Amino acid sequence: MNADASFQPPPSVEDRILTERISRVASTYQQLRELIVHGRLAPGSRVVEADLAGRLGVSRTPVRDALRVLQQEGLVVSGSPGGFKSRLIVAPLTKEDARELYTIVGKLEGLAARQTAHLEPNVRAEICRKIRPLNDGLRELAERVRQDPNQIFDLDMSFHRTIVEASAGPRLLALHDAIKPQTERYWRLYASAIVERLGTSVAEHDQMIRALEEGNGEAAERAIELNWQNGWERLCSVIDTLGEHGSW
Repeated sequence: MNADASFQPPPSVEDRILTERISRVASTYQQLRELIVHGRLAPGSRVVEADLAGRLGVSRTPVRDALRVLQQEGLVVSGSPGGFKSRLIVAPLTKEDARELYTIVGKLEGLAARQTAHLEPNVRAEICRKIRPLNDGLRELAERVRQDPNQIFDLDMSFHRTIVEASAGPRLLALHDAIKPQTERYWRLYASAIVERLGTSVAEHDQMIRALEEGNGEAAERAIELNWQNGWERLCSVIDTLGEHGSW
């Protein structure tokens, strides 16, 4: 009786085909997203299904499905709005796009920071124990003549992610995972100029740590939102100097 109850029939042919298709689309999506985020598909460049399919070694169907998701995320946009067959391009990097992204991430992380500040004191202390060395690492890098943008990026990502993961639920994490990586495009293309302003960001991180130590949710939320607002303003000054990418 127990053996019969635990028996699972083998998946049907239809189920296997569906599973394989979902897997191909997911893999194609991840590869295309990486190419865009790391700038290997340049901002403003045209998106051609056949070319991408050949590049990734897949058929056009998973590419088409993956591009729909990337459009929903804003990484791929219509280059000629209004037409049914309007051509797609990789989203340009502009001050206005950065403003929207940085504002959204600031709000999401601000909510998480407020919740993290309301955790039990011993939990908050452990979180601060983890993030303080990360910020100290950024402080040390800020004082160097030659800075490593990749190391700075990793430390900064870990700092913010630790605060978010401490209290965020699955929905907030999903939103954060969808939006935050899009800011990486700006970092990678403008990193050489952004790192010159690292010391200011480190000081803003210090404010976040103090708010978390004190259990002040409002101050923690305000500090992390301000960090992203100021980050956008610092980025804008860089874009004003170097120009937008893919916008013409």
